[in-house]
Amino acid sequence: MAKKKKKTSQGVDPEYLKKQKEALVRRHRQVIYLNDSEMAAINRYCEQFRVGTKAVLYREAIMEKVLSQLDDNHPTLF
Repeated sequence: MAKKKKKTSQGVDPEYLKKQKEALVRRHRQVIYLNDSEMAAINRYCEQFRVGTKAVLYREAIMEKVLSQLDDNHPTLF
């Protein structure tokens, strides 16, 4: 029986991975203030849906809103 050759795939360039990782680092801190009823709503939501990290919740909600509005208001030619 002939031995099967192992297929060696070309890996991803380590420099490329390093640049990608650096691009995802969050360096810009933002602070928001909530009133008591807003904080209560956030706490209730996190408890009900078992959200462990509120920062992720805020980030995803904000970016979803921003990106959807940018998409809706893209410049048109005519």
